[in-house]
Amino acid sequence: ANARELGWLGVNVRVPGSIEAHSVDRMLSLLTPLGVVAHAGERAMRLYTPAEGAQWAGGHPMLMERYALLAPTSRWPAKQWPADRFAQLAKALLDQGVRVVLVGAASERAQVAPLLDLAQSNDRVLDLIGKTSLAHLMGVIERAALVVANDSAALHIAVGFNRPLVALYGPTRVQRVGPYRRERDVIQRVSPGDVFDHKSPASVAMMQRISADEVIRAAIHRLKQ
Repeated sequence: ANARELGWLGVNVRVPGSIEAHSVDRMLSLLTPLGVVAHAGERAMRLYTPAEGAQWAGGHPMLMERYALLAPTSRWPAKQWPADRFAQLAKALLDQGVRVVLVGAASERAQVAPLLDLAQSNDRVLDLIGKTSLAHLMGVIERAALVVANDSAALHIAVGFNRPLVALYGPTRVQRVGPYRRERDVIQRVSPGDVFDHKSPASVAMMQRISADEVIRAAIHRLKQ
């Protein structure tokens, strides 16, 4: 990534490219010295769920009905939309007649207490946070009618499966590392002077600007498409 961490020491061929290009396009450009050109159609990359993950998700009794998948956690506070707003979103989705499935890492459960409380009190909310392998996660995402996520692995997996998506972004350069060719699905609220550094406490304000109402509207719109 930009030859950081002494990565340049292992480089013997330099490939020109723009720092503003999406990371996927930059990686594909590394094929150029080999005489390989990735054409537009080949950039529409597709994921495939391992058979074990597809079988698990396909046989799960709670995943038989239409559901929206929420990926509400993040390693970084500045990339996390408030958990109480995710809970508001979950309730609105339940009102639309769809189940809600929660995913994330086991170490991140404490971040989303309002959602875990909702899962305890409503049997139409399935808590899978910390309870899936990567293959299982892929199976769950592939079957989702909608994915709403912070900047996370789940979000990019949803892009690979071409799922309906609402992507919530804070201090990240979307044009470089956002959902590939899915910028239309991004909600991001940038103000003059914002610091695009996910480690900066000041950057938390960017996610705070995204209201529950606008995410609910976007989610319901995609469910109806």
